[in-house]
Order: sequence, then C-alpha cells, then structure tokens
Amino acid sequence: MHQENYLKTLGEAMNFGEGIPEEQWLILFKRAKEKHLKANEIFLMAGDIPHYIGYVVSGLLRLYYLDTEGKEVTKHFATENTFAISYSAFLQREESRFSIQALEDTSLLLFDYQTYIDMLKSHVCWQIFAKKLAELLFIIKEKREAELLMHDAQARYLCFLEDYPGLERRVNQYHIASYLNITAESLSRIRSHLKKN
Repeated sequence: MHQENYLKTLGEAMNFGEGIPEEQWLILFKRAKEKHLKANEIFLMAGDIPHYIGYVVSGLLRLYYLDTEGKEVTKHFATENTFAISYSAFLQREESRFSIQALEDTSLLLFDYQTYIDMLKSHVCWQIFAKKLAELLFIIKEKREAELLMHDAQARYLCFLEDYPGLERRVNQYHIASYLNITAESLSRIRSHLKKN
C-alpha cells in the first residue's frame, strides 16, 4: 500500500513559498548562515534560549525532552526540508524546554532572531509565511497529542510510518520507541506482529 507522507503533503498544501517575491528570498538567504552538525551533536540544549531557526538542508534531527524520571522522550523528528526549532521559546526569548540533536551528519541554514524580526517588518509576505509556519506547527502538535491520547501503540506506530516514510531505516529502535512512548521491546513485538500479518 502506498503510504502518504502526511507532513510533507501538509507543508506543500500550505504553499509556504507562495507569494514571496524573488528579491525577498535573496535578501533572506544573504543573511542566512550555514551550519554542519556531526551525528549525535546537539543543535539546541534544553535550558538555552534558541537564537536560530534551523532549516534542514540534509540530514536528520530529533527534538526530545527528559521526563520526570530522567528518561529521554522524542517529541518530533526534523527531516530534510523541514524546520528544527523550539518555536515558542524562540519567539518569546525564553529557555527551551527540549533539546535538538542531530541523528545523522546534518546541514542547516540558520536564520537568527533579528533576521526573523526584520523580515517580518520588511514585507507582508513574511507575515503570511510566519502565520503558515505557526499553523503548521500547531497542526502537527495537535495531531501528535491526539495519537498519544487516542491510539494504541500499534496505531501510533502505523501513524509514524505514514508521517515519516522510510525513517525507520534511518532511526534506531530506541528513538522510535521513545517517540511512540513505549519500550523498545514493545516496539519489537509490534513490528513482528505486523510482519506476520
């Protein structure tokens, strides 16, 4: 069965680049910085104020936090052509509640907070862009919360496969299990059950 990439399709449907004049893109990219992370390197540490929006050119990152028992819980994966950001902390200049770590060698384009503010003031197209980004992040957050509250572990795993096609081959079982809020052993049983059926 063909699996639809929900996040990619959603992003395309919102037409992020629509209505942005070419000269505005040129202004933005002149102010961008490149950053390269090695696998396992931290892009943002919980407790730090995020200074950059990271656009993932290549590679893979995960957003994670520590629960009350000190166990890592994966919140989200940032794949190619998506954003790696603690958005509310970035906007409010507050400490991030979660960390962002590269799972592979990763290349990012960085846009700092002042660039973000300047672009919003410079042209209405960036205000529309920011609105779409906020809406996308809210939709992803609401979908994720619904999955955790309303789906069993197997259904959550199937949602993961739809949202991140091919990612199970790039991410170790521990990180997938922490994203699904189950143990690695439970994930192994689910995968075995699905293969048999």
